[in-house]
Amino acid sequence: MKPVIAVVGRPNVGKSTLFNRMTKSRDAIVADYSGLTRDRHYGDGRLADREYIVVDTGGFEPDSSTGIVKEMAKQTRQAVAEADAVIFVVDLRAGLSAQDHDIARYLRTANKKVFLAANKAEGMSESPLLGELYELGMGAPHPISSAHGQGIRSLLDAVLADFPFDEPHEEEGAGEQPPIRLAVAGRPNVGKSTLINTWLGEERLVAFDMPGTTRDAIRIPFERHGQKFELIDTAGLRRKGKVFEAIEKFSVVKTLQAIASADVVLLLLDATQGVTEQDAHIAGYILESGRAVVLAVNKWDAIDDYQRETLERSIAQRLAFLKFAPVLRISALKRQGLGPLWQSIADAHASATRKMSTPVLTRLLHEAVEFQTPKRSGGFRPKLRYAHQGGMSPPVIVIHGNSLEHVTDVYKRFLEQRFRDHFKLVGTPLRIEMRSSKNPYADKD
Repeated sequence: MKPVIAVVGRPNVGKSTLFNRMTKSRDAIVADYSGLTRDRHYGDGRLADREYIVVDTGGFEPDSSTGIVKEMAKQTRQAVAEADAVIFVVDLRAGLSAQDHDIARYLRTANKKVFLAANKAEGMSESPLLGELYELGMGAPHPISSAHGQGIRSLLDAVLADFPFDEPHEEEGAGEQPPIRLAVAGRPNVGKSTLINTWLGEERLVAFDMPGTTRDAIRIPFERHGQKFELIDTAGLRRKGKVFEAIEKFSVVKTLQAIASADVVLLLLDATQGVTEQDAHIAGYILESGRAVVLAVNKWDAIDDYQRETLERSIAQRLAFLKFAPVLRISALKRQGLGPLWQSIADAHASATRKMSTPVLTRLLHEAVEFQTPKRSGGFRPKLRYAHQGGMSPPVIVIHGNSLEHVTDVYKRFLEQRFRDHFKLVGTPLRIEMRSSKNPYADKD
């Protein structure tokens, strides 16, 4: 699982600039849920081949009369609670303030690994001000400059040093298929825990927490009709003796982590509430991650025909970008529709890992061009010569030819549908890359 790093500190010390450096973007916000996460932004980052999730928090503005713990923004406390490591940012040039001491006191009680970042330290590596930071009891400070990008690499090296690599899942035994990693995602109270508990009870599964994950996300191995699965739970399932106690607690980070490490994501919707902004945000992240996805509308039995019609329209409009995903109607409580749901999960995984031969892809490409040629753009008509597979999960088809930069999005969608229909790809994104041959005479007069 990707480790989660929370960036905290009082206002205007450069947290957002550091966030953008760590995510290598100007605005790497993955999810900004109004009301729920008003003060938290989430982004993906990478250092060499190490991946992580960054949480940018609002500034701590404690009321000095009541103290940091009482008045700290609830969202920032939540971010610290969810994090595997915390980067505490202070402004070296401004020096320490009473607020910095309050925040340090809180972080010492949070029982988290904390790294002190002395921001705005350009040209001040020998400054006596660095010595003052030891007062905070946070160990040696890391001098950085978020604005200039100085010291960020060594800070991240230190933060990530304690997190193990997420090893590939190939230790299952020679010739044995690794389990399908299935994440159940969705808003709170859509029935994730009910569905999981129904599966565990109905299938009489032996479930346990697998050690070695960097956080408390729980992986539950089980087998159904000979197919092994590994359930990555986002519902906050906890083991209590031999009984599972389900705690419905919404955590964006936990959901993002689960999606990032899954083969297939089951996005659960609530029939009684329709498609919300949060549903659309989570669906967007699933698509960006390239994960196979199945949509399941829970509590289908609790709405009438008119509501069902309205809901179908809402899914078609608000989740139009997931039109390749199957939509199942289920009731986790009444155990209705669970058989077809398992079939759709298996189909989505098979589609995401399907092998497509170069001769068949090239034949399909030529047939598509014969059926409908791409539009001419100025003096250029794109020539599509051959295609091959460039990757799996999600499947990538690479098309070679000339002037392919002039192929329109509409034509790409037409090609995508032809490939999908032939290979029966359901529940997985399909990416098409165009690679033009370089004209050897282009630079010659």
